[in-house]
Amino acid sequence: MDLGVVGQAVGMFAVTNVDDLVVLAVFFGQAHRDGRAGALRVVAGQYLGFIAILVASIVGALGAGLLPESVIPYLGLLPLLLGVRAGWQAWRQRGEHDQAEEPQPASGPSVWQVAAVTFANGGDNIGVYVPVFATVGTGGVTIFTAVFLIGVAAWCAAGRYLATRPLVAQALSRWGHIVLPVVLIAIGLTILIEGHAFGL
Repeated sequence: MDLGVVGQAVGMFAVTNVDDLVVLAVFFGQAHRDGRAGALRVVAGQYLGFIAILVASIVGALGAGLLPESVIPYLGLLPLLLGVRAGWQAWRQRGEHDQAEEPQPASGPSVWQVAAVTFANGGDNIGVYVPVFATVGTGGVTIFTAVFLIGVAAWCAAGRYLATRPLVAQALSRWGHIVLPVVLIAIGLTILIEGHAFGL
């Protein structure tokens, strides 16, 4: 195994996915009340979304152009719409939270919600991965894929660790229903604006 390629893969994964740590911490904070099942949903969704990114990148490297470059900025609509939906649900349950002595937040995120946000948030990663995959050959792509999938596990562990720290957990428990839609909407708007979608 080429350690140089491994090092490149580790560095590329860390640089292109650093923002995912915050999103994962929020998701794990939301899923915390569902126990192990909630955490597994977040992990499954993260893997599903990231595997979709890898498949799109590999197909793009092979020249099939699964996602044209002009389409990638519009992936920002996914987290934006999910954020608006989460914000609307939090607003509707506001009265219930006020009446209850201890607020009972809505159920944690589903596998598909996490996968959609992961894929949309990683849409720009495809633009980075495609040229690299196109030049490193089959063996290199295999190494990159293996390192990236291990990296997803490390990111999930780090996100859950952050979400279970007492101060972070307390903040997410109290404000998570507000933080989640804000983070999702911010991600969506950032993707749309940086990609100049709709002429922004």
